Formats: sequence, structure tokens, C-alpha cells
Amino acid sequence: MDVLDLTRLQFAVVTIYHYFFVPLSISLAASAAGLQIAWLRTKKEHYLHLTKFVGKLLIVTFAVGVVTGLVQEFQFGLGWSAFANFYGDVFGPTLAIEGMLAFFLEATFLALWYFGWDRLPRLVHTACIVIVAVGTLLSAFIILAANSFMQNPVAYALDPVTGRARLTSFTELMLNKVNLAAFPHTMSGAVMVGGALLLALGVWRLAADPAYGVLARLGAWLTLVGGGFTALTGDHLGKVITEVQPMKMAAAEALYETTSGAPFAVFATGKPLPEFALEIPWLLSILAKGDPGATVQGIDDLQAQYAAEFGPGSYVPMIPVAFWTFRLMIGAGMLAMVIGGYYLWRTRKGRRAPRWLTRWLPLIPLLPAAANTFGWIFTETARQPWIAFGISKVADGISPGLTSSEVIASLAGFTVVYGVLAVVWLRLVRHLARQPLVASTPASSSADLAPVY
Repeated sequence: MDVLDLTRLQFAVVTIYHYFFVPLSISLAASAAGLQIAWLRTKKEHYLHLTKFVGKLLIVTFAVGVVTGLVQEFQFGLGWSAFANFYGDVFGPTLAIEGMLAFFLEATFLALWYFGWDRLPRLVHTACIVIVAVGTLLSAFIILAANSFMQNPVAYALDPVTGRARLTSFTELMLNKVNLAAFPHTMSGAVMVGGALLLALGVWRLAADPAYGVLARLGAWLTLVGGGFTALTGDHLGKVITEVQPMKMAAAEALYETTSGAPFAVFATGKPLPEFALEIPWLLSILAKGDPGATVQGIDDLQAQYAAEFGPGSYVPMIPVAFWTFRLMIGAGMLAMVIGGYYLWRTRKGRRAPRWLTRWLPLIPLLPAAANTFGWIFTETARQPWIAFGISKVADGISPGLTSSEVIASLAGFTVVYGVLAVVWLRLVRHLARQPLVASTPASSSADLAPVY
């Protein structure tokens, strides 16, 4: 691997690891806010206990997310200084605002919420966690706008003096059509992964306190509903991506020839795919353009088009990576959604889930986490060779003078530190889950929990 490949690998490792905690923070903040509002409305003590438990999970996750997010932003200076120099005027406002939201808005109100129990009025205290939840959504929307610029550059102009890109409209940057489509899709995925964690912990600790049954079913509902919205918003996002990055959709299907009524291959083999394929007729045309008879551009025609428009070179991403990450994303997400729905059905009206199901359910967070990871790998690798589509290539953004040994050293350091952080986070979550909820009261008896089912 040359220095470019190593730098890309380092950014991928840092980003993927960071994104394990981002959707959890978003969904746990919303879950804590929802549980506390439920407690205020119903006065049922088990909602209070679960609010405090989910809030502790949020604090641990938020802390790791902030630390890893800082390292991710440092990547622009460490490995991609040419990119930062050229696009700094566009990216700068989004990174600054997102950082201010995370450090000042979210962190401040999260601290007020955590230390404000029995000190702040109940409505004010609840407003603190609601503000945290809203802040996570704002942070996500703004940082997704920066990523959407790389997929579909808007709201910029090249400075005639410096040659750098400068921002022409912050509003236009925020309202990028890719951002408007990607935000609800990403948030739905966040709901899934947070719900899966709550489901896993609730099932694991169900024998310790019946209140965990409420948590498990809440998690199952979030996993199921989040999965449904992820599918719906993903359908819309796919059509937007087909419009602005047709090569990405063609790569997702390994579609080399422009085809009307294009099928979708569930499985394919060959080099580099497909020689043999198990296909669903017309599905790719439906996913890409909403019409079973629509024409989907193929890789070969797009390569010729881009070569004529942008100059000689290969504009084809890594086809096997795009093909399989797209399917693994869909498959892992659908499986998590089905499991969540099956748990709800098996535990309806107070029934107990079968033993074999509860034995394996603590592993369910791996599915939506994998779906999120595969989705981002597909999104970024299938954009190659562009760092900002149609403007500059990945090779143009690397820091000048960077050596392979420097990247290897920093990558090794990040890997070790992140491995330690992962162990610390897992041990803290396990420790928190093993702690008993506040002792049961008449308001948290099994009769009180029954209406939840």
C-alpha cells in the first residue's frame, strides 16, 4: 500500500470507529428524553429508573464519541491538509458549528441534566435532556451537510485570486438535496442501533427487574420502527444518489451496460461480478428511478462520459466493495428489524420470549451497527476516485510530504488507543447494566408494568 492508500485506511478506521458511538448518542438522548417525559406524565417510577439508566449509558457513549470525534477532525490537518486548504472555507463553518453544539450546547445541558436531579424544577430538568436530544440532531444535520458537499458540491465558487473554494450560501449548503435525503436515513439508522442496544440490555437484565422488560420492548419497537423508516428513507436517498452520482448506483449493482428495466442481483459471483447472479426483475430501476421500465446508466457508458468530461483516467470505484457493502447494509438492517418485530410478537400481552431467543438477543446491536458501517463504506468508497464529486480527486487532497512510515505510526497509535477505548466503553456499559435499578416500589410492581405490554 502506498501513502495514499494508507492515509485512506487511517481515515476509514478513525471514521468508522467514531461512528459506532454517534448513532448511539443520538438515539440514547432521544430515548432518555422520551422516558423522562413518560415519567412526568404517568408518575410511574419504573420510567424514572429507566431514564436514569439510559442517561448513564448516554454519558459514557457521549464521552467516547466526543474524544473520537476530535481525532477525526484532526485528520484533515494530519493526512488531508491539501483538501482542508482548498475546501476550508466551505467545511470550516460546518465543523465549527458542529463542534460548538457538541461542546457547548450538548455537553452543557447534559451536565445540567445529570447533576440537576432534585436540584432543578422538574420541567426545567426535563427541558435539559430534550435540548440535548435536539442538539444531537442539529449536530448530525450540520455535519451531514459537510459530507453531502463531497457527494454533490453546491454553494461554492472558486476564488479567482487564491484558487480556493469559498462558501457562497450557508443556507444552500444546508439544503443540499443529498443532505435532505441522507439526514432522515441516517437518523433512522441511529434509532435502530440505539433500540438494539436497549433491547439487548433489557433482555440480558430482565431477570433482575421487571422494569427491564419495558426497556426491552422499547428497544424492540425502536429497532422495528427505525428499520422501517430506514428502508423508506433509503429508497428516496437511492433515487437522489442516482441523479447526482449515477456511477455509484451502477457500481452498487455491478451494472456495466446501460439497461432498461434493470434487475437487482441479490447474489452474484464472478470477476469482478457478475458472471452468475440471482436477480429480482426490474428492482434496480425501481430503486434508482421509481419506474420498473426506467433506464439505468451502466458503468461502461459512464466511464466514457466522465473521461470525455473530466479527462483521461479511471472513474470506476471498487466494484466488489460497492456491490457487497450495499447488500450487507440492507441484509443486516432487515435482519435486525425482523428480530425486533419477532421479539415484540413473542412477548405480546406479557408473554415470555423463548429461551433460545433471549440467549442470542444480547448480540443484536451488532446487526444495525454493521448495517451503519457497511452503509458508510459504500457511500464513501463508491464515490471514488472523487474526494468532492466532479471537482477534485482523492489523490489531490492528501497532505504534501506525508510518508508511509508516518501514516503507519499514527495508524498504529490510533488503533491501540481506540482498542483501549472500546474495552473501557464495553466494561462501563456492562458495569452500569449490572447495577440494580432503584428498589421496586408499589408504583413499579408487575401490575404497574402490565399496560406497557
